[in-house]
Amino acid sequence: MNPAFRFTLEARDGRARSGRLATTRGEIRTPAFMPVGTAATVKAMLPESVAATGADILLGNTYHLMLRPGAEQIAALGGLHRFMNWGGPILTDSGGYQVMSLTDLRKMTEDGVRFRSHIDGSEHWLTPERSMEIQRLLGSDIVMAFDECTPFPCTREQAAASMRLSMRWAERSKAAFGAPERQALFGIQQGSTHPALRQESADRLREIGFDGYAIGGLAVGEGQAVMFEVLDFAPDMLPEDRPRYLMGVGKPADLLGAVARGVDMFDCVLPTRSGRTGQAFTRRGVVNIKNARHAADPRPLDADCTCPACAGYSRAYLHHVFKAGEIVSSMLLSWHNLHYYQELMAGIRRAIGAGGLAGFAEATQARWAAGDIAPL
Repeated sequence: MNPAFRFTLEARDGRARSGRLATTRGEIRTPAFMPVGTAATVKAMLPESVAATGADILLGNTYHLMLRPGAEQIAALGGLHRFMNWGGPILTDSGGYQVMSLTDLRKMTEDGVRFRSHIDGSEHWLTPERSMEIQRLLGSDIVMAFDECTPFPCTREQAAASMRLSMRWAERSKAAFGAPERQALFGIQQGSTHPALRQESADRLREIGFDGYAIGGLAVGEGQAVMFEVLDFAPDMLPEDRPRYLMGVGKPADLLGAVARGVDMFDCVLPTRSGRTGQAFTRRGVVNIKNARHAADPRPLDADCTCPACAGYSRAYLHHVFKAGEIVSSMLLSWHNLHYYQELMAGIRRAIGAGGLAGFAEATQARWAAGDIAPL
């Protein structure tokens, strides 16, 4: 393991773990939720605002940054941290998921993927080696191995072939990564919903050796019940002493369930995307601020929340600026949602430390189920 990258487990509660992940740019408290900064920005948020929500780490997107403005340009400007004015740790995905989603614009071979940009149609070639080079140029703290995100549904044969290709790419990623002083490399477990394939993938990743391990191929349409079935066995196949990262997840209930099954890190666009569409996550469940019932409501979105949207503005105002299409609507609701996610993760960490995660989860889910406050 990279000596500059240390993972310390501090408490356990069943399969749930809490701890700290040390990087050269600061500590990450786990379980951790990473806001998504796709194109070197968390949408509708300033970096200082993201930090104020309690986030320790952000995610950047290799695919989008390689296309615009380009990894070489970002490197020439001092790297991704300086470019986007974020001093804390950054994790970059490998670009594999986005490229695989370009079904009509890409051609995949053993060597890598040739694809056309969704922006201007220009042709690009992405391989494990090029993905490592791009992430080195970006200067991220955590680098993801290049993989194919196995689609769902698929046959067992398709899942096996996809997983084994990803494992060959994982070996090439590790070789190309080398031994940089400031960066850590995570491998990605694949295998769809099949325990034997997940185990084969985990065994191969252990042989190659990584600083951390991700669980890939979930949150791709399988639904929460199936995802939890896979998480009932997949995390325990990965090394106990390394962080476990569930990619692309999820809703608050997904986070609770995944933490209870041994996951340490998460990312998802949902808090900011939902904020831009007028949806807020609160202690009393999801609130759709666009609904007419909020138009004359002077109460805050969540009376127990200390974010700027709740501390300074009424539901009536939030409803008004959303309906009027004002930019401040996206800013305030995105801030609120990210704040809520970070408060949820902090509550989870405290509950694990106290040995009370089950009770915390039960009480949290009961408040969600009770629903929003009654209309005036």
